[in-house]
Amino acid sequence: MPRYKLTIEYDGTPFAGWQIQATAPTVQGVLTDAVAAFAGERVTVNGAGRTDAGVHALGQVAHVDLSKAWDTDTVRDALTAHLRPHPVAVVAAERVAADFDARFSAVKRHYRYRIVNRRGDLTLDRHRAWRVPKRLDEVSMQAAAQRLIGKHDFTTFRDTECQAKSPVKTLDQLDVVREGDEVRVITSARSFLHSQVRSMVGSLVAVGEGRWSADDLTAALAARDRTACATVAPPEGLYLVRVDY
Repeated sequence: MPRYKLTIEYDGTPFAGWQIQATAPTVQGVLTDAVAAFAGERVTVNGAGRTDAGVHALGQVAHVDLSKAWDTDTVRDALTAHLRPHPVAVVAAERVAADFDARFSAVKRHYRYRIVNRRGDLTLDRHRAWRVPKRLDEVSMQAAAQRLIGKHDFTTFRDTECQAKSPVKTLDQLDVVREGDEVRVITSARSFLHSQVRSMVGSLVAVGEGRWSADDLTAALAARDRTACATVAPPEGLYLVRVDY
């Protein structure tokens, strides 16, 4: 059966996350419906990452096996047409080898978290960023972030419902940059624990607001205790930007 790699963009606001559910709309669910409407078969759409409710994607990747060999432009355009009016689009489709797996073949995942650091409410960025009214010290946040780079036990920054076999992950990048009122946290790793990025961002904001020091962040990591984490950042500011293979 021909296997297709799909690159997908979506606004996660109306969805209960990526993974298909019986009682709530999900990204995987509407993609499965679109494939059925287009190709006439109901198959599994396998994603690179199971984004949570409200989390967005600029470059989610999935693979799907179809019984017929379709032109890749047809796959892209037909799926996007059948996805309307949902805020989901297939931006690219390509044929891949039968052993390609969107999840297990990935070598790195890239995320971005958007913070709008201002007193005024959000209008255009509502549901697409986290508004933090208190002025953040992004220099202190950047310095503290480097304490988390490398291979660590990230239990403190792991959701209690996380199903990963081990809390040990290797974090390749965690950078904090400001552009005007927007503070971005940019991170990459081969894989992440459930809620790891949002947990790290919430703790970095505690540093930026002056409630935590870099040493406090290090101590939280070393505690290997979920209760040592600061408030977890909300999902609407998080974007899955790209998956490398």
